[in-house]
Formats: sequence, structure tokens, C-alpha cells
Amino acid sequence: MVRHLDPAAYPRDGTLIDSQARLTIVDEAVAGLVRVTGASLQHLFLTLYVISLLLLAAAAARIGSHLYRNAWTVAALLAALTLRHAIAKTGANTLEGYFHPRQLAFALGLWAVAMFLERRDRTWIVLLALAGAIHPTTMVWFLIWLGAATFFGKPRWRIAIGAAAVAALVFAGVLALRGALAGRFVRMDAEWLAAIGEKDLFPLAWPPDVWVTNLAAIPVILFCWRMRSRKGITIPGETPLVLGAMTLVLLFVAWLPFNAAHVALAVQMQTARIFWLLDVFGTIYLVWWLAEATPSRRPAAVAALVLALSLGRGVYACFIEFHDRKVFAVDIQNDDWRDAMAFASSTEPGSGWLADPIHAAKYGSSVRAAGRRDVLIEELKDRAIAMYDRNVALRIADRLRALAALQWNTPDGARALARRYALDYLVADREIDLPLVHRSGSLYIYRLH
Repeated sequence: MVRHLDPAAYPRDGTLIDSQARLTIVDEAVAGLVRVTGASLQHLFLTLYVISLLLLAAAAARIGSHLYRNAWTVAALLAALTLRHAIAKTGANTLEGYFHPRQLAFALGLWAVAMFLERRDRTWIVLLALAGAIHPTTMVWFLIWLGAATFFGKPRWRIAIGAAAVAALVFAGVLALRGALAGRFVRMDAEWLAAIGEKDLFPLAWPPDVWVTNLAAIPVILFCWRMRSRKGITIPGETPLVLGAMTLVLLFVAWLPFNAAHVALAVQMQTARIFWLLDVFGTIYLVWWLAEATPSRRPAAVAALVLALSLGRGVYACFIEFHDRKVFAVDIQNDDWRDAMAFASSTEPGSGWLADPIHAAKYGSSVRAAGRRDVLIEELKDRAIAMYDRNVALRIADRLRALAALQWNTPDGARALARRYALDYLVADREIDLPLVHRSGSLYIYRLH
């Protein structure tokens, strides 16, 4: 987004940034909002985050209002969805503590599900198109879910769906030959895979407990749907949604051999994230079972219990587990890092920086994001981006090898890295025998030449 606001930004790291950014238009859209509104990225992200949460809650409530008989059950669902957890080994969380385009696209996808239940077909198609502009892969999973549900639930649409599927395959073929998917059907070689590192991208390497965790939603969905069918309380569109969800499972199984063969596109699509959709669908059904499966159930009591559990977990996270962090913040909270990055942003735009390879995790934001300057490596993010482009992966691998051979926070090591990669500044958390140009509390910034 910074690059769209300032084309001169990141002259060194532009290739790395573009390897992922060119797959979506959300960065251009947010940059456009900055120009129009004059808001800072921090405040715009805050606004988009709140919008994402509100859309997610409203979509869940809308779905619940169709599947449940009692408003308290809807309240229980909303409380259940606040119980944030990771979708194991997928890199996705059911909720994020910050704005992420994936979360906004997911909220729009859930709204599309609600519109499907209301038979508002044009609306859900438009919502998915919007989600695709924000986060394409998240949209794809919802499109397959609702497309399959439409196929099973509306026989008259089957010819049109088949034609659309053929058109999509042709379009994908064109993209594979000359477009955004060009070169993505190759197999990742050892060097490429080494640059990615341990990213949990290969399900066949998952331990058994991860399989159990991710597959648990499937029996929940089938059991609750069967119980509702026997009771005769399923609603129009519900059974097709269940069949569509099982289609996602079949897609995942069909995808596994290509993932195991390390076909680039199969890895990059991260199809295991279909478990995020199944997790939410399973949660919707589980809440129904807890609150309404039998006449003796008490929806209000279930809602109170889930809300108490959510609040208790929240209090523990805020005041015990992460007692040193603010519950809410708009900007960087590490004062020393914020000051150091303010200095970085005042240096020459083309300067190259050296920092702790995991500095973003350590201080809460990267040199690129907070200082708006190129950095030798930001290991956690760069390794994640490496899966999108082999040349970028090889660049990252080269830098990781250099860091393994040279100690970045010593005079000799820093100078050697500076000579090799034309770096200008070092930011470190200790005194080093190099020319000091700025100090921010516990952080020191040195000139490297």
C-alpha cells in the first residue's frame, strides 16, 4: 500500500513485495482510500478492522436467524465466534487482532451464505466477487461451497454451473499460459522448499492431533444435519449447504496428491484453509445442538455460559497471559522501536537496513512497515512470501545462508553483510563498535559505511 502511495518506496524490496501483492487489488484500493480521505494507514486499518468484525457478526446473526428458533441461540453463536483459535497448521485464525484482508473477505463470504439461504442468488454472487477482489483464495473456497450447494439444490442451474465451470477452467488455462498463473504448475525444487522452511503447507506431514482437530467439524456437521433432518426442521437451502461443505472436503482430498508432489500452485492455494469454513459451519451447528436439539435445552443458559467462557478467556488473555500489552492500540506500542523507525523514515529513501531477522515479531512491526525502508530480511514474512515466486525464494535463501555464516550484530559481521548487500544502517539492541547515528532508548542505529 505504501508503494502505491509512493512509487519510489522500496527500490530494493519491490520485487519481493510484488510477488504477493500482484495477486490482489486490495492494496491499490486501500491506497486509493488514503488519497481520498487523507487518513493515515493506521486509522484506516482500524476502520476496516471494525467493519470486518461488524460484518462477520451480522452475517453470523443472519445465518443463525434462519437456522435457530430462539434469539438466545443467535446470541450464543456470536459469543462462540469470539472464542478465537487457530485453524491448525494453516496460518489462519478464526479472528485476527488486527485488520487482515482475509478476515474481511471471509465476512463477505459468510454474508453470501446468508444470502444463499434467502435465495438471493444475484446478491451472493456479487458479494463473492467483492470478496475475490479483497482476498482471492478465500473467495474461491466460498465459491466452491456455494456453487456446489447451488448445483445440488437447484437442478435447473446445473447446465449453467457446468458451463461456468468449463469457462473457469479455460480462463485458468489462459492465466497459466500468459497471466498471473504462468509458471505456477511447476514442481518446487529443493532450493525453493528450503527457502519456505517449516510453514505447515504440507498436510501429509501433519501430526495426528492436527488431523483430528481439523476434521472434527465434519462429523459435527453431519450429525447435527442428520438430527435436524429426522426432526423435520431443516430449512430450504440447508441440505445443499451441507453437501457443498462435503464437496470442499472432497476437493481437499483430491488436492493432496498435487500438494504432496510440491506442485507450486497446489502449495500456493493453501487449500487446507477450507477447514476455516468447515470450522465456522460446524460451530453454527454445534451451538444449535447445545441450545435447541431437545425441548429441555435452555438457549438463554447456553448463551450465558458461552459468554462467560468468552469473557473469562478474554480477561485471562488481557491481564495474565499478555499482561504487558495494551488491550487496544492504533500505533506501535514499543516506544523505542517507534522512535527508531521514525528516524528510519527520515533517512534517504533508497537506504538499505540490517536488523534482527525476526525483528517484526520482537517489536511488533517490521522495518518495511514502520520505517518504510528496505531491510535485508524480515524472516517470518519473507519466508511466507517465498512460496509465491522461485526467484524471490532463492534471494531469501541466499540471505539466510549469509546470516548463518555472519553474525549480523557484530562489527565484522555487519560490515561484511553491508558490503555484500549494499546496506547503509544497522539497528540493534546493544552497543556495537560502529559509528552511532541515533539512539532510541535501548535501541542503537549505526552507519555501516
